Amino acid sequence: MNGGIIGVSDHGGWAVLVTVGRDGKLLDRRRVELVGEGLPKIPHHSEGQRLPTKEAVELVERVRMSAERHAALALDAVLIAVPRIIGVALRECPQLPPTIAERIKDYRAQNVADWVMYRKAVATAAEARGWPVHWYNAKKVFDAASQALRVENLDAHFLRVRKAVGPPWNMDHKLAMAAAIVTASAVVE
Repeated sequence: MNGGIIGVSDHGGWAVLVTVGRDGKLLDRRRVELVGEGLPKIPHHSEGQRLPTKEAVELVERVRMSAERHAALALDAVLIAVPRIIGVALRECPQLPPTIAERIKDYRAQNVADWVMYRKAVATAAEARGWPVHWYNAKKVFDAASQALRVENLDAHFLRVRKAVGPPWNMDHKLAMAAAIVTASAVVE
């Protein structure tokens, strides 16, 4: 094996990680928690809205630190299953106001800031391991994966993967795998 690429499909407080080889073959898949128990999963958007700004900022910081710890643990777990990782593919992040307080107050920002926080936590953990981070466009990644694999019907490809590995295999797995495939086809070692 010449290394794996981890594709990530993130959500509020958790993510699906799918690791593929340079040839697009599935090497590992897992769902990981990105925040500790007892902490809110979407503090910018939900819990932070009900607190005074100073307390909301402190809450977001606690969640961010937990996300960074959990992201590191998740990548370490993948590394046990796939001993050589050559990159991580994460969904592109929209621009946000520079401070947590501004993100909490800005309606558009509060709707995406939590997802950005989780992506950046995974990116930080990857970079700490010396793994390059590749950012993908979720709207274009399926077409790009189809081209990278040279298959006309990516759904048929994913159906074969699902039959081979069994459940769970859902849209998050497909998105993460597509991102990893595209990244694997572009990475030059």
